[in-house]
Amino acid sequence: MLEVANNCSFCDAPLAEAGENLEPVAVGAGITSRASSSRTSSVSVSLEEQPVEPEWRREVSRRLEDYRARRGHLRSDDLQSGLPFSRQSKINEELAAQERQREAERQRQAERQRVRTAQRKTEHVEICVQPELDFSSAAHERAHPQTALVPVASLVERRKAGLLDAIFLGLTYAGFLGLFRSLGGQLVVEKADTAVYLAVFFLFYGLYFSLFTACAEATPGMQLLCLTAVRLDGTVPDTRQLLWRSFGYLLAGATFMLGFVWALWDEDHFTWQDRISQTYITGAMPLMEQDACGLPVERQSFARK
Repeated sequence: MLEVANNCSFCDAPLAEAGENLEPVAVGAGITSRASSSRTSSVSVSLEEQPVEPEWRREVSRRLEDYRARRGHLRSDDLQSGLPFSRQSKINEELAAQERQREAERQRQAERQRVRTAQRKTEHVEICVQPELDFSSAAHERAHPQTALVPVASLVERRKAGLLDAIFLGLTYAGFLGLFRSLGGQLVVEKADTAVYLAVFFLFYGLYFSLFTACAEATPGMQLLCLTAVRLDGTVPDTRQLLWRSFGYLLAGATFMLGFVWALWDEDHFTWQDRISQTYITGAMPLMEQDACGLPVERQSFARK
């Protein structure tokens, strides 16, 4: 067993001084304690050599680190920026704040200008709806009679006038054939001759309606029944409209009288010649031209052609 010795066995010298800690330690513990004690002493010397930092600066640094930690900008390589305690730094901050304020004001003005521009554009938007079909020859005329003082003649009266015109046209054509026979011509009923007879009859038909319409403004059958053609406003038609009406008669006859039969389905009982020339047949007297008389509308009177 090991015994506790106070003196050296060779020179009889005391092994420990009075007041020294005699507790047993592990092997190598002395070396570690001496090294730690030396490091502690060196740190103490370095702390004594460094100047003491003011309390307010440490407080500012601590709050700055807390702010960076909350914002998530804390990095290991970040160095604390210098604190702007000089007067020039304050002036720079004020100038930067003024610049940011002016920039924000310019952005607000630009936004207001864009809003006003958009409002002006939307104010002038116009929606144009396609008008219904209008057969009028002028912009102020409509496709329907414009006055109740000059109504459209009934279909019965117009049929009677058409029947009289057909009788007169037939008699005229028969007289022409009689004259042709008396002059030595021969009337033969064959396919080629039938086409010639029809062509000649259509020629007489076109001359009959064109001449009486353009020159007398009414056919003999219409004149016997006191019918006349008027414009949509109830006044006397002009020469151009009468020529268009003559063309309408030719077109209606070329389609095997389909232009006349069209009056059965038309809402105003107009025929093709009525729609083309913007005129219609009436049994009333047409109105006088306002410009020719110089009278107001209330004092317009009827006039016979």
